[in-house]
This record gives sequence, C-alpha cells and structure tokens, in this order.
Amino acid sequence: MTQTTPYQSFPNSFKRDLLAGKKLIGCWSSLSNAITTEVLGVAGFDWILLDGEHSPNDVATFIPQLMALKDSASAPVVRPSCNSAVEIKRLLDAGFYNFLIPFVESADEAQRAVAATRYPPQGMRGVSISQRSNRYGTVPDYFKSINEHICVMVQIESIAGVAAAREIAALDGVDCIFVGPSDLAAGLGHLGNAGHPEVQAAIAAVFADAKACGKPTGILAPVELDARRYMDMGATFVGVGSDLGAFRSGHTGTV
Repeated sequence: MTQTTPYQSFPNSFKRDLLAGKKLIGCWSSLSNAITTEVLGVAGFDWILLDGEHSPNDVATFIPQLMALKDSASAPVVRPSCNSAVEIKRLLDAGFYNFLIPFVESADEAQRAVAATRYPPQGMRGVSISQRSNRYGTVPDYFKSINEHICVMVQIESIAGVAAAREIAALDGVDCIFVGPSDLAAGLGHLGNAGHPEVQAAIAAVFADAKACGKPTGILAPVELDARRYMDMGATFVGVGSDLGAFRSGHTGTV
C-alpha cells in the first residue's frame, strides 16, 4: 500500500523555497475554524498562518485546521501565543513544521526558540515516541531527520528587537526575520501608524541587517501598495491579508 505524505513532512519544501529567496505570498488565518481554513487552502496562497497569539486557537483547534490543509499546496505556518518551549513542543507534536515566533527581542530569546524546535543534542525538544507529527510512530528515521526540516522565523516588533536584529539574524537555525509593523509602530510611539517615517526607517534597518546575514525577511501588509513597497525593499515572505479581514470587508466595505 502506498502511503501519502502531507505537505509539511519531509522534505520541507516551504523552508527550501524560503531560504532560496522565492517570493512566498500568504494569508493570516484568525477565525479558528477548519472550514474557513480549508477555503483559504484552495485560494492559491503559498502559505497560511494559523494564529495562536491574537486568535482563540490552541492545539485542539489547530489540529482540525492542519487536517483541512493536508491536501492543499499552501504550507501551514503556526504562530504560538509566545516564545514558550512547552507550547512549541506541543505544536511540533501536533504536526507543525513552520513556526513564526512572536516578540523576539534578543539573540538569546531567538536561540531559545530554535532550541525548543530541535531534539538533543541540537536542542531541548521533549521526546514523544508516537505523536501526530511522526504519524504516530510510523515515519522511518523521523528522529534522525526532523531537526533539519523545522523552519523557525522570528518576529521583530520592538525597539529592543530592532537593536538586536543583526545579532538575531546571524544565528544558525533562524531562517527568516519577520517584522511586526503594528507593534513596532506602537513601541516607537506611533500606535496605528506603521507608515510613519520613523517606523519605515526601522523596518528598512531590520531588512538591511537580515540581508547582511543572508537571511530572508517577511512582513504583514494587507494593503497592496504597502506589500509592493516592502517587496521592493526585499521582503519575500509577505502576508497580504487575513480571513477575518476578508470577512469583515465583505460585510462592511472596510479594509
């Protein structure tokens, strides 16, 4: 009997494309619902981010959404609620391979995020012999190979994070630097105004630091002109909207 392999299994083609500098356009999934996630999965996005930071998601709601994407060409990416080794471990066992870690402010915090996704000796991931990620113990050589297939992207969204961006980007295991424009704007005193010149200068500085370290950059930009500007600045991992935004605008006419 031929066994099928889900998109997020070996090899991780999303990580390969990300590191190769391919433009990857995606969408935020915030409604915490398998049906809406399944609809996003047929829309043609390169990736779908399942959000656990600003949405009412947990492992129990994430798994049905992963199931909804299993036949999709869109790579599942997860954002945990915080940089927690325990939460990351549970999401790994649930079947996630691609992580966006929020609010990273130092190289030490970034290193801890990477370590949380790796089995020893490269990291500190706890071992469960049989879990969803290794098809309940049926994936050959899972423990020997999985470390290299995990993708870790970290969010820079504070003044401290901007200052440490180059040091963070230089770390092995950090695959992408992602800017959170809204929180960064708030931290710089421009809440609700990510287009402020000071915020834009900080974003450009982070992109430059990542490029100097040979790492791709990403950002969330629901407005098309913003997305195109950031891609012109070098961003290749770009979120261009959300299920929540599309639902709201469809009923209210607002973006």
